[in-house]
Amino acid sequence: MVIKSYKQVSPTSYPGASEGVQIREMITTEDGAPNFAMRVFDVQPGASTPFHTHAWEHEVYIISGTGRVRTEGKETPFKPGDSVYIAPHEQHCFVADATTPIQMLC
Repeated sequence: MVIKSYKQVSPTSYPGASEGVQIREMITTEDGAPNFAMRVFDVQPGASTPFHTHAWEHEVYIISGTGRVRTEGKETPFKPGDSVYIAPHEQHCFVADATTPIQMLC
């Protein structure tokens, strides 16, 4: 079993992300998790994760803040308590509103 506190995990920059995006790798293969990773993203007001795609699905839970998830040709707003599902190979990014940071679990 592994238990970590958010405060114990040092934030790192997310490759390809704009300034103001940090990631905390909470549970990874280094902890013995063979199939999934748990990460917390902190996105400052107006910042966004990179517009990208990957072969696996993506489940995201919005802890705090408001923003939009952008997919090809569409932007959908989200708020705290929302869950977002991104299908495999679906291009996407998460954009924080200009006035509030977002924190999300994926």
